[in-house]
Amino acid sequence: MAMRLAIVSSGKGWQSEELKDAALKRGWHVDFVSPRAFSISLPSFEFYSLESDLLGYDAYLVRSIPIGSLEQIIFRLDVLYALEMVGKPVINPSFVIEKTVDKLYTSMLLSREGILTPKTAVVERFSDAIRWYKLLGGDVVIKPIFGSNGLGIMRVDNEDLAHRIFRYLELGRYVFYLQEFIPHNDEDIRVFMARGEIVSAMIRKGSFWKTNIYQGAVPMAFDVPKEMERICKRVFELFKADYLGIDIVFSEKGEMYLLEVNGIPGWRGLQSVTEKRIADVILDCVERRISS
Repeated sequence: MAMRLAIVSSGKGWQSEELKDAALKRGWHVDFVSPRAFSISLPSFEFYSLESDLLGYDAYLVRSIPIGSLEQIIFRLDVLYALEMVGKPVINPSFVIEKTVDKLYTSMLLSREGILTPKTAVVERFSDAIRWYKLLGGDVVIKPIFGSNGLGIMRVDNEDLAHRIFRYLELGRYVFYLQEFIPHNDEDIRVFMARGEIVSAMIRKGSFWKTNIYQGAVPMAFDVPKEMERICKRVFELFKADYLGIDIVFSEKGEMYLLEVNGIPGWRGLQSVTEKRIADVILDCVERRISS
């Protein structure tokens, strides 16, 4: 019987279509399932959706957790945990997805392990945000705790602008996640790992300080040096993932900073500088989880 794969995604973007095409070439059955389509009934652990038999799949490959209210996000993550509770493989595991979408948790884990990351302050009050803006040198990057593709990230290097933006965030009841800005020649490095090994890496060269491919950065192949490889493998072990994207920058002084760990990484730019089909690498992870 053909493998049945659910790609859990709020849309059919390039990455999801790549995975579907690669899976179909293996003879698998593939459906796209929206994270919003799940309903759960307890104590029977019955899953229901108008679109499909939600328990009729051999594995669930998560490609997005869409932004929503706090309750919606918690429920979408709980659905993944519930699938695991009834013995269904979720890739990446629920714990990995939950912790990597949370930038604060990632920063705390890396800091505890002594891995160099930008100085960071996370506060709720306007007065504390202004204080830390100054303590971090008056040049900071403000990030949403939950987000991807460089969306919602702002650089603030002017005190008047800081006052306006921080007031707006305060009115919206946002948490202030502030990081010191690291001058990095408008480029960073994405390392893609699977099953504890580096699959490929690229430099993303931007036209300004943001270096996401989604924001127009240009990918270039990159050979990972030994020390960077050692740190990436250490991070991979910390998260116990199936696959990860790890973002790194070098400061203009040559210091290496680990910026983010991505449990649902994109790879469109990386594929353009990689011979191996990355979708197949991810599907190999799916097969391994099913057989384990």
